[in-house]
Amino acid sequence: MAPRPLPLQNLEVARRQQQQKFADAGLEVQVGHAADCPFPPAELAAWRAGHPAVVETHDGGLTAVVHRVRAHGLDWAVKQARTACKVQGIDGQTSFLNEVQRRAEMAALPALQRPGLVPTLYASVQQGLIVSPWIAGSHVSDWDEPGLQQLFDTGRTLIRAGFFEWDFSPGNVIRDARQVWLFDYGYMYRFDPRRHFNSSGTGTSVPQCHLAERIETRHVFGWLLRVEQAQGLPAALRAFEMEKRIAQATYERLHRELRGDGAQAVVLDWLQGFIDDWRQALSTGVQDLYLREAWRSHAADLEDDLQGQTCTPATLMRARWLLRSLAEQHDALSAQGVWQGDEAALDKPGLLARYEQRLNLAHTYQLA
Repeated sequence: MAPRPLPLQNLEVARRQQQQKFADAGLEVQVGHAADCPFPPAELAAWRAGHPAVVETHDGGLTAVVHRVRAHGLDWAVKQARTACKVQGIDGQTSFLNEVQRRAEMAALPALQRPGLVPTLYASVQQGLIVSPWIAGSHVSDWDEPGLQQLFDTGRTLIRAGFFEWDFSPGNVIRDARQVWLFDYGYMYRFDPRRHFNSSGTGTSVPQCHLAERIETRHVFGWLLRVEQAQGLPAALRAFEMEKRIAQATYERLHRELRGDGAQAVVLDWLQGFIDDWRQALSTGVQDLYLREAWRSHAADLEDDLQGQTCTPATLMRARWLLRSLAEQHDALSAQGVWQGDEAALDKPGLLARYEQRLNLAHTYQLA
């Protein structure tokens, strides 16, 4: 009798167990050199708003507070870990540890020393400190073609190097006069892009999550919803088509690169499926694709925020879009098969009740 194949490793479970053990043991990860800091790290870790060298403070982050420190004619970003992360669950509680671990790995890879990824000058888990150059920019509220192209290029580069970024949320993306930058790596995890789709489950058990989906779910569809509300659906469809053409070109390039890297057929076929789907929609009209992917993105983002108990006014806006779309476009959504799992068995009243409940829960979990 042939031996039974071994069960596939659950990447998430293994990573969480390792990080929890690491955190419980109080171990250290350090990146860079203290001499590269504008002041001794121990001093930087203790500074608060009001210190003479702190020219501004951003305390809206859920994992850390970021100070802009001015010294020696330069500005520096000094990130200090919160004593208690505001995100519930193990991924939130280990997000600062995870970020320093990823920064240590990224610092060793020449391909990741590039515009779009904020470099690390110094980081320490035990000091709860990350020091990097200050990016003189702002969070992105309106996307254009060059900015989206830069963000997709950064995501593609990370994937090819074996890093999957889950959280392209507005608070983690900064644009200066020349470049869109990814600033936070707390929810970036390792995977093998030649064998895996992403870092979730077994690596192939959650095929619905991928680079374009993460960018759309955590950022772009929030922007598209604002466009839709302010300028109407035709304007949102034009903006969505621009983004989808960038996504298609990015995936075509990634497909070629991974094929050259020796990726397995299951990965290449999975990527090709998205390319073919988007090519068809872009040639015949994107309205159906917009509805389907808007539902997916708003529902997934709402679920993420509910699980982390980190809801915002944007979460509520998305929840209201879901309810309005159920009320007005239930048949069109049903025809596209947007509902999965037990939701697929619910009728329109059942779905409306479920999403009313989620909207109420989002109000409960809204951050102060």
